[in-house]
Amino acid sequence: MTRLVAAALLALSPLGAAAQPLTQRGLVEARTVAFPQEATNDPTQLVFDVLAREEVFLKPSAWIQFAAGVDLRANSHVQIEDAWSIDEVFRDRGVRRPRAAVRRLAATLARGRWTVDLGKQFVRWGKTDIVTPTDRFAPRDFLNVLDAEFLAVTGVRASIRLGSGGSETLEGVWIPRPTPSRLPLLDQRWTVTSPAVATFRIRDDGSDLPEKMQIGVRWNHVGDRLELALSVFDGINHLPNIRVRLTPIPEAIAVTRAYPEIRAYGADAAAPTRWFTLKGEAAYFTSSTPITDEYALYVVQVERQSGEWVFVGGYAGEVVTKRRAPFTFAPDRGLTRSLVGRASLTIDPRRSIAFEAAVRQNGDGVYAKTEYSEARGQHWRVTISGIAIAGQQDDFLGQYRRNSHVAMSLRYSF
Repeated sequence: MTRLVAAALLALSPLGAAAQPLTQRGLVEARTVAFPQEATNDPTQLVFDVLAREEVFLKPSAWIQFAAGVDLRANSHVQIEDAWSIDEVFRDRGVRRPRAAVRRLAATLARGRWTVDLGKQFVRWGKTDIVTPTDRFAPRDFLNVLDAEFLAVTGVRASIRLGSGGSETLEGVWIPRPTPSRLPLLDQRWTVTSPAVATFRIRDDGSDLPEKMQIGVRWNHVGDRLELALSVFDGINHLPNIRVRLTPIPEAIAVTRAYPEIRAYGADAAAPTRWFTLKGEAAYFTSSTPITDEYALYVVQVERQSGEWVFVGGYAGEVVTKRRAPFTFAPDRGLTRSLVGRASLTIDPRRSIAFEAAVRQNGDGVYAKTEYSEARGQHWRVTISGIAIAGQQDDFLGQYRRNSHVAMSLRYSF
């Protein structure tokens, strides 16, 4: 696979590419997740994952770079597509993860004050942790809701540095087709249903995903005492409304994922002081799609570094101006109205430990995570983590209280 990707990149570059810098990085990771309790809809308590990743970078000249990455996956819990679909290899829109996927395939052009990224890439906005309201081009894989990976989007990202020393940056993003987040599988433990529907079969009726382009503009200012950004997003929410209907013959509950059109107006800021850095981020969401909520998300947090420790703590909130959606899947909103925090310690160049938590302000939901990571030699790393969840059935966090788990991964990097 490495040779094929490298050959494709070399074919795109000018003559003489053999003498040009070509670099690669990759990994093979095996991961085990153990759940002490059975879920009401899923008795599986042990899940195994294998991921192989290869990324290749080619820089023919100072003003252009090509990047390509491929993922290969295997899983013990039917979370991988059985079929090898060329369409899913690139688009990554399936209910399950593709067995093979193009992680990224992009070109970066930089000339003077301009930078342009073309192709499949990761676009991240915002400054806060755990909840990031302005991060609208960042769909995620929520097969495990509280341990979700980001998915790349395909489009164009252009930025220009303005002002003296490039202190101002204006950025525009255009995505011709939306990439939705991947939701938990309906027959597995991260889809939680009420006891009232436990006797019904749940049927997946697919997705209603408008083929509307997404655009966004972000202005960012970097100063000595303040970093400030303003943004506007217009497109499709990568998190859906859930449409539910009862079918009498056969008796089942049909579930459809409906992705609404939204427009988001956002701002984020960071102000360093002598003792800590104060960060804030907020976004207001409107929609022209019927039966869709309109609301604001905001985060206020304090960050401090002391020696090898990094501490982050704050509050994530939500204000609903129009409540119109009966059912949604929205982890970003589910983690609001909570005190959130994170602490990490670099013990030495080989070892680190991190803690993360979210506690709902009414005490109805609690999430806590501890992670220890240690490198062995130049290539090996072992990571052990534990997640504890508690709370009430009707709380976003509390509904997953039977999903507390421990995980261990072994990674070989090359």
